[in-house]
Amino acid sequence: MSTHLVLTEQEPCVFLTYLAVTLAASLVHGVAAVANLTGHDYPRSQADKMGVPRSWVRPLGVLLGAGAAGLLVGIAVPWVGALAAGGLVLYFLGAFAAHLRAGDHHFGGWAVFFSLAVAALVLNLTAHGRYFT
Repeated sequence: MSTHLVLTEQEPCVFLTYLAVTLAASLVHGVAAVANLTGHDYPRSQADKMGVPRSWVRPLGVLLGAGAAGLLVGIAVPWVGALAAGGLVLYFLGAFAAHLRAGDHHFGGWAVFFSLAVAALVLNLTAHGRYFT
């Protein structure tokens, strides 16, 4: 198995889409990680609203940061990106459950984060799928 990325004529669009979505997802999740890690008011107020202990805000920020960094590493090492995107999908499924448990049905922000994570995962597997077979 070659570790070099060689694109066929049909693949540049897929790879460019993968690259754009991955960079956007990494940026958005990275900004959220910084907000959690620096103790910004918004993540703390969301934690209070969802019934999540404030002591979890920083560890959750570390998970978001690891996911954002993993997406970037995944551009060069596809399996790392797939794992990072999968981890973010699981993270936001947990966030969805927290919203439901708290009776909060405002899913706009959640949908953006979740959709970016799912898109990054699907496009990673599409662009680099031959490395996983």
